[in-house]
This record gives sequence, C-alpha cells and structure tokens, in this order.
Amino acid sequence: MTNPRYGAGDHGPGIDSPGPSSFPRSSSSPSDVDLPPGFPLPPDELRGAAEEVFGDRLPVAVRYAELLGTDGVIRGLIGPRETPRLWERHLINCGVMSEIIPLGASVVDIGSGAGLPGIVLAVARPDLAITLVEPLARRTAFLDEAVTNLGLDNVSVIRGRAEEVAGHLEADIVTARAVAALDKLAGWCLPVAKVGGRLLALKGASAADEVAEHGQALSELGGGEVTVRLCGVGLIESPATVVDVVKERQASPVRARGGNSQAAERGGGRKKTRRR
Repeated sequence: MTNPRYGAGDHGPGIDSPGPSSFPRSSSSPSDVDLPPGFPLPPDELRGAAEEVFGDRLPVAVRYAELLGTDGVIRGLIGPRETPRLWERHLINCGVMSEIIPLGASVVDIGSGAGLPGIVLAVARPDLAITLVEPLARRTAFLDEAVTNLGLDNVSVIRGRAEEVAGHLEADIVTARAVAALDKLAGWCLPVAKVGGRLLALKGASAADEVAEHGQALSELGGGEVTVRLCGVGLIESPATVVDVVKERQASPVRARGGNSQAAERGGGRKKTRRR
C-alpha cells in the first residue's frame, strides 16, 4: 500500500493535470468561515475536520446537510437514524476522498442516490467536473433540486443505469459508494472510466479481502493496479477506506455472479436531467 495520506501522488494515474496530495487550501482561514444561522452544524469534535475538508465552502456543506436531514429523510433517501451522524458517516467520510483526486479531473458518480459522494465532492472541490448518474426518478429529482439549491455549477445529473451511460460518458475518475460486491461495482464503473483513469470505491473494513477475492474479475474488466487507500488519516478517527482501481485497457463488461445488473437492482432508464 502506498502512503495513504498522499494517495495517488501529485499526478493521478493516467491524468495529466496535477492534483493536490491533500485537501485544497482556501484563501480564507477556517476560523474565518461564517456559517449560516439555523442550519445543522458539524459537531464540535468534527468541526476541525469539516473545515479542513470544505474550507470556505463549509457553509455550502452545511446547507447540504440540512437538505439531507430534511428532504432526504422525507423522501426516503437517508434513514432518520442517520441524521445525527450525517457529518461523521456521510459528509466527512465522503469528503476525505478528495485528497486522492487530481486537480480539474472529470468525475462520474455511479448510483449517486442522495449525492454521496458526488455532491460532497462537488462542494469540497469546485475544480472538479462531476456527473451524477442515478436510475431512480425520485432520487434524480432530489439531486436536481440540491444542485440548484446549492448553486453547484460544476455538476450535471443524468437519470440512467451505469450500463446505459457506458460508451456515452468517459471520466478520469468514477466513484461509487455502495454495498455491492467489488466485482459488481467494477462491472458498472470501469466501462465509464478512461483508459488510465480510476475507479474509487468507498468500502469498509473488508476491502482488502474483496480485492483478493475479485482480483480476476477486475482484470477481466480491464483493471490494472489495485490499491486499498485510507483517506483522512490523522484527520478523522476512522479513515475512509477506498479501493483504487486503475483502468489499464478497454474490456467488455463481465456480468457478476447471479446475473443481477444494476438495472435489476435499482430500476429506471436513461434520461439526462441537467446539463450545467
């Protein structure tokens, strides 16, 4: 494993634009950030981490937390028990991924749901060009409203399944945050990545075991070097675990065992809902 704090280094694999090895620094000091009154603020113990990840865009992250805790819960995108843990488990956990994404990269977030990690990355990194792909209409409606509400002019929303956008979208970075097995995630995501680009899959403690189990499938899907990275080391108590797969070559998608596709699990059809 490479040094987890420095991730892919100053130049991500296959991406020409230099990227920061840690979080981009704002011109404003975190202590100078003015937060809008009446919104759900990060808890005191996470305030420093939130300021580090979001910089002077922390007020935008606070507004997003409010959307997740209200409309997100009402629409069934976030469980009501998650609201006390929005910052710890969702915003900061997703936001620390930004430390391994190069400057100016194009990003496609597959199965974006409530915008995790896609919207979080768009808030933390306005230099990124992000496309959120989500098959369910009620979720894309929420994503469209959130993008407008937060003023995210670096985000597009597409209603569709991963296998439908493959061949139409191509990105430096493809992100996914899901409970699906790694071979299934790679089958959805690697076809959307450029050759030399990367799949960044947020995973749990079993990430290394999944890499060992599904290594052959990753290779058949065009994957090359695979690294398990820890993001947010020294910043949060439990760093985020990210499986980083470099796409080495074009390959035909391999259907995961059991024949289930994202279409069967998530439903929906391809429809572009926003181009900003």
